Amino acid sequence: MFSGIVEATTRINSLSQTGSILQIRVQKPADFDDLKTGDSIAFNGVCLTVEEFTDSEIQFALAAETLKVTGWTTDSMQSGLFNLERSLRVGDRVHGHMVAGHVDAMGAVVRSEEVDGSWFLEVKYPEVLRPMIWKKGSVTINGVSLTVNEITPETCEVCLIPETLKRTNLGELKPGDGVTLEADTMARALRRFLETNPDLLGQLKS
Repeated sequence: MFSGIVEATTRINSLSQTGSILQIRVQKPADFDDLKTGDSIAFNGVCLTVEEFTDSEIQFALAAETLKVTGWTTDSMQSGLFNLERSLRVGDRVHGHMVAGHVDAMGAVVRSEEVDGSWFLEVKYPEVLRPMIWKKGSVTINGVSLTVNEITPETCEVCLIPETLKRTNLGELKPGDGVTLEADTMARALRRFLETNPDLLGQLKS
């Protein structure tokens, strides 16, 4: 589990595709000094397992399901910054919200602009996420825990503070860019519960 509070950004040093597995090596942040093989790290919101590491690099493998959901390819991942967060430890403060690192879908940036000193990011989300995103609720964008300010049937808007812009890759986004989206875990669980208990849903509507 993660909290959606990004610790660092990184760049990819190398990529190699073997069958359905995409193996990547990324620059290791200097303060990631407690890593162990098998650790979980959120990479742009996707929970990945540390395969091996050196003083300067971390190696991950992206499986077929991750590539299917994100649409990432060797070409699309060649450049740009990626957000990193180490997994939570028992007893840590949760400054964002509980994030699983299991991305639901990709969204697309509609608007990214500064207005009167505040930075607004508007993202189009797929219809499947509509029941799980609401005003003042939490949503994870590229691994960042954010509060939904405004919502339409197709888009949600968040406001980014200077610290978020400094610590993450969200300030680099422009219209048309893809972003990973993870709905609130509790909302996801509630939706599944209601889907598997249709009689209860009918009672609630009556």
